[in-house]
Amino acid sequence: INSSWGKSVSSLKPTRHVPDRIHAREHSGCAVSKQNICGKCIREPFGLYSCNIFIYIFTFQTVLTCMVSVLSTSGNTGMSVAKTTVDKLLKGYDIRLRPDFGGPPVIVGMSINIASIDSISEVNMDYTITMYFQQSWRDKRLAYGELNLNLTLDNRVADQLWLPDTYFLNDKKSFLHGVTVKNRMIRLHPDGTVLYGLRITTTAACMMDLRRYPLDEQNCTLEIESYGYTTDDIVFFWQGGNNAVTGVDKLELPQFSIVDIRLVSREVRFTTGSYPRLSLSFRIKRNIGYFILQTYMPSILITILSWVSFWINYDASAARVALGVTTVLTMTTINTHLRETLPKIPYVKAIDVYLMGCFVFVFLALLEYAFVNYVFFGRGPQQQKKINERLNKANNERPRYEERRLREQVDAYGNILLTTLEMNNEVMPSDVGSSVSDSRNSVMSFDSSGVQFRKPMAPRDGFSHHSLDRSAMRSRANCRLRRRSSKLKLKIPNLADVSTIDKWSRVIFPITFGFFNLIYWLYYVN
Repeated sequence: INSSWGKSVSSLKPTRHVPDRIHAREHSGCAVSKQNICGKCIREPFGLYSCNIFIYIFTFQTVLTCMVSVLSTSGNTGMSVAKTTVDKLLKGYDIRLRPDFGGPPVIVGMSINIASIDSISEVNMDYTITMYFQQSWRDKRLAYGELNLNLTLDNRVADQLWLPDTYFLNDKKSFLHGVTVKNRMIRLHPDGTVLYGLRITTTAACMMDLRRYPLDEQNCTLEIESYGYTTDDIVFFWQGGNNAVTGVDKLELPQFSIVDIRLVSREVRFTTGSYPRLSLSFRIKRNIGYFILQTYMPSILITILSWVSFWINYDASAARVALGVTTVLTMTTINTHLRETLPKIPYVKAIDVYLMGCFVFVFLALLEYAFVNYVFFGRGPQQQKKINERLNKANNERPRYEERRLREQVDAYGNILLTTLEMNNEVMPSDVGSSVSDSRNSVMSFDSSGVQFRKPMAPRDGFSHHSLDRSAMRSRANCRLRRRSSKLKLKIPNLADVSTIDKWSRVIFPITFGFFNLIYWLYYVN
């Protein structure tokens, strides 16, 4: 090519022709004459340089044609070499036997690039993850030296090669993406290293402890294990160490934040042997913002709303009862909605404690008005009825009792005996006046027992001592009845007593609820 190229260039090199005076103006419009590539004399209106441009264009076309022919020849040669190499590798390849069968175990390195974590469900106790899962191992049967290039083959070639029997231990449902073709890659290296990549979406189980829900942190894992090959045949390891899992920094979860990731490699023993296992463990923390807006704040506001009844008048039964019942039903609705989004677990969750506390405060606010209503409209009339019955009974029995007692206090001479206590307590002003008016008709004397008695004198104006005794008995009986009724007077609750209950409730309920919130948040947040 080079020799022919040199000859062609030398043959195409232009020779400048010196113009002749004889032919200078032989034809009109002919400015310059020169020798063309055929050696003939031609006349051009544009001069000598137009011929040079034509020569350069022709030269460029010739070079380009030579290069295309060389590249096409080398491309056909490379493709044929690659085809020959692949045919040679697959010829006689037995996918039933692992690499180095009967020798050391196959060392399989694994790495994961997490594309997304779609959902984390507390009801089903699982999570869904989409990832690029790569495995690499060395198979000496696939080593080649004809090409110093990596061979990325069609995904259908993977069906003709030996592959590790990897599976996900805690998998519930998985699938390999197949749009537009199966999302798997097979790449061969000259030293026999095989890189096998898949794009998988899997739903894995994640056992959660919801005692501190929604202020909780969960630990979810992805367990990778060999299904049939034991550690004598295959060994797993995280390729790249702590950097074997990537893409975590770009993840955005709606309710969670990834706190930490931990990679573990270990062996597990079963009755059939010891198997290699890799574990990807990531710790997630639940974001509390959603629950504050959707659960905690409405519960707090409803609880505060129930306290408005303490400022409503006690006799507005319709308003206070409607407010109390509405708040109770609203709290019940919030509890019911929350239970529908959570599994039926036997233990109490943190949010259950808070909602139950708010429900208790709302219910107590309703009971407070029931107590006020009972004090004002229920206990007063009942107590008044009982006291009236007691007074009626006392009024019926008191005259007979007083008459019998007075008869016992009259001595044989017809004198009425009074003790010192009766004289101090039962002598009324009217009695004092009657005693003064009758002092002329009686003489005060004391017997040996210290009991004062009045000895009547001779009756005047035709009054006998028997009529005087009867009037004295009636006067003292009425005095006793008035004094006892004053002691047993009816104590009907006034408005100040009912208002006091509401006033104390206005202070006790907010303070108690604030103390409850303080203990709750300090315990569960820390």
